[in-house]
Amino acid sequence: MQFLLKPTVIFYEKTGCLGNARQKSLLKKHGVEFEVRSMLDTVWTKESLEPFFDGLEVEQIINPFAPAIKNSEITVESLSKEQAVELMIQEPILIKRPLLQINQQYFCGFDISILNAVLNIHMPIPENINTCTSSEICKSV
Repeated sequence: MQFLLKPTVIFYEKTGCLGNARQKSLLKKHGVEFEVRSMLDTVWTKESLEPFFDGLEVEQIINPFAPAIKNSEITVESLSKEQAVELMIQEPILIKRPLLQINQQYFCGFDISILNAVLNIHMPIPENINTCTSSEICKSV
């Protein structure tokens, strides 16, 4: 007899983000249950953030729509990964969304190919699933 356990999925979002809403809707449509947590209200540490960024470059972990990025206050190309993580601890709006924890695996961004494999599902890849739909820059609240 084989028991299939549903994975424990935690979806870290920016509350009110339309892109995150589309992503959550797609997951729900494909039977994925998850707990939603606010990325901005979570108290991040280096130890809690770094697993999400394993194997990724700075450009892959930074939210390009964050005010400090869009206003050129922060130049992504000049940051080391360690510097980026330190900035994200202070300003979580800088973190690329969503962050997903699936059991003991950690993911930054919404990569449907990876999620399909990890969750053993077959979601299509909508053209705009990772696109910011807001005409304004991200706000920290």
